Amino acid sequence: MTAISLVSVTAQAEEANSTEALYQQHCASCHGGDRLGGMGPALLPENLSRLRKDEAHKVIREGRPATQMPDFGNTLSDKEVSALAEFIYQSPDTAPTWKRADIKQSHRVPHPLGSLPDKPVFEADPMNLFLVVELGDHHVTLLDGDRMEPIHRFPSRYALHGGPKYSPDGRYVYFGSRDGWITKYDIYNLKAVAEVRAGINMRNIAVSADGKHVLAANYLPHTLVLFDADNLELMEIIPVENDSGESSRVSAVYAAPPRNSFIAALKDIPEAWEVTVENGEAQVRRMETDTWLDDFFFDPGYEHLIGAARDGKHGLVIDLDTGKTVSELPLPGMPHLGSGITWEYQGRRVMATPHFRINAVSIIDMDNWEVIKTLETEGPGFFMRSHENSPYAWVDVFFGPNKDKVHVIDKQTLQIVKTLQPAPGKVAAHAEFDRYGEKLLLSVWDKEGAVIVYDADTLKELKRIPMNKPSGKYNVWNKTHYEEGTSH
Repeated sequence: MTAISLVSVTAQAEEANSTEALYQQHCASCHGGDRLGGMGPALLPENLSRLRKDEAHKVIREGRPATQMPDFGNTLSDKEVSALAEFIYQSPDTAPTWKRADIKQSHRVPHPLGSLPDKPVFEADPMNLFLVVELGDHHVTLLDGDRMEPIHRFPSRYALHGGPKYSPDGRYVYFGSRDGWITKYDIYNLKAVAEVRAGINMRNIAVSADGKHVLAANYLPHTLVLFDADNLELMEIIPVENDSGESSRVSAVYAAPPRNSFIAALKDIPEAWEVTVENGEAQVRRMETDTWLDDFFFDPGYEHLIGAARDGKHGLVIDLDTGKTVSELPLPGMPHLGSGITWEYQGRRVMATPHFRINAVSIIDMDNWEVIKTLETEGPGFFMRSHENSPYAWVDVFFGPNKDKVHVIDKQTLQIVKTLQPAPGKVAAHAEFDRYGEKLLLSVWDKEGAVIVYDADTLKELKRIPMNKPSGKYNVWNKTHYEEGTSH
């Protein structure tokens, strides 16, 4: 090594040490000395995948309003801010772990099951409530679905992901965050009642049909983690590996109510897993496929799993009883099957899905698994919603220049009958109907955004409820009754 290169290496090491010291001085108390998170979120590349580096620079300089993240613009130089922003996007030298002891240590139960009153502290139909996730400042609003007025607003963990899941009676809701936190919230009493951290990077959670168990799907570590739903007591950690010992991230986990099981999608192994809980222990049934599947959809009876192949060109239909692939679907453009919906069309059941990469909605006959129509849209879509009592299906065009538009599709003519542009220049996405299919909510994804209430039949706007970058909205009835027009 030349003298010049030795000096360069030494300088780089000193700079790295200096940045590490900066992190420990200013960030570790909230985000953990190992960057695994604490009061603040984990600061690891996987956990920051949706935060651009320029945004990270801004957050360090300016802080986050309505959070405990302070601004360091007057404390650190621009060079130091840039160094910290680069540092948190680098993988640690030693791969982080999250074991049984870590999970147990994170567990807290401020209000054990049975310790709070069984009657709601507010006047509203408990089955026609909405929970609205506000990404702008990490809060959740509880909304009365009859009056369409907020009841309560409360803080959430950073970066909720995968959608909240309700207990069968609708009283409790379970939130999952990308940082691996599961929070159980008592809607009747407006209090968080239990919390635990299942992993370092978590994709989503599912609640069993009987409401007894919660299963968490982790990217890091490569595990499924089973909890007792009552107080989120740890039951079992399930390593996600194949026969050769190769491990996998878990893309998502879903409850399959008619089967009294969970279905897990794996990221790195060409398998889907069915998990049942018998005598307090998890039993895993593995279904091998000839490709990796990134996203799932199920028929209403949970007899078939429809998976999107990672190549973004086709999908597979798997018989859940036999575990065998029974059909292939021509689905180019990476369909977002997790947002698919079904309805009755000319005496047969069809499903419809938007696509991430092409301007289309595919409509598929669920008897013969043929694509019967491809609707051209004004951009790739993310969310699709309907209701069994509504003649319409709504789909956004979340990606691309027309992301401020939403299409309304007639479910019997299979035609786009109206295109709405509720807030020009701002993303409009994620419709959700009330329990009766009479009204629906649509989000304007902006810091100065809103939830817009529409008449589901006339498509007329009824009111706007200001919110801070509202994203998903989740109706208790639709989610607990697995309404055909909403994602499960």
